Amino acid sequence: MKLYYKGKYDLNPESLPCGEHKKGAVRFKEAEDTKELAVIANVLCLVLIIVLAVLAFIRCRHYIEGNIWQMLVGALASQAVIFPHELLHAVCFKGDVYLYTNWAQGILFVVGPETMSKARFVVMSLLPNIVFGFIPFMVGMIYPHCLLLTVLGICATGMGAGDYYNVYNAVTQMPKGARTYLYQFHSYWYMP
Repeated sequence: MKLYYKGKYDLNPESLPCGEHKKGAVRFKEAEDTKELAVIANVLCLVLIIVLAVLAFIRCRHYIEGNIWQMLVGALASQAVIFPHELLHAVCFKGDVYLYTNWAQGILFVVGPETMSKARFVVMSLLPNIVFGFIPFMVGMIYPHCLLLTVLGICATGMGAGDYYNVYNAVTQMPKGARTYLYQFHSYWYMP
């Protein structure tokens, strides 16, 4: 894998690196542009954060008083893992991968021109969410005095909402044995 930082995404899908279309490729039924994706991801993020925060409050409520600093550090830590989150996506690629930012819409993302199996795409999409979200949240739920990890897990899990959306699309739309790739802003699947 070779990572290239491309800076701010200019909202022009034609500027994204991509390979050639595969014969018989089917476009995913997904958001039409980054604005629509941002709305979907931000709503899902909010729902996830609320659900996880309620669960965490039920489990950790006796440890909150006097430990507000842990919660603040956990929230700040979630911001510190934004780029490492994208790097974990990137390591799942075999070839060139490109990192873009779009702070105005709250989106960071990596893209690569290679194709992936459904399984590798799902792992690539979920890996950073497991490492920075699910694992810290579960440790915080097991050890409720570790509020820093609980809050990190809540925030980092919510920040992966766009990834869950992509996984949902892949799992529900790709048949067994299909491969997926990104062409401009849209994902496609095809049978090799």
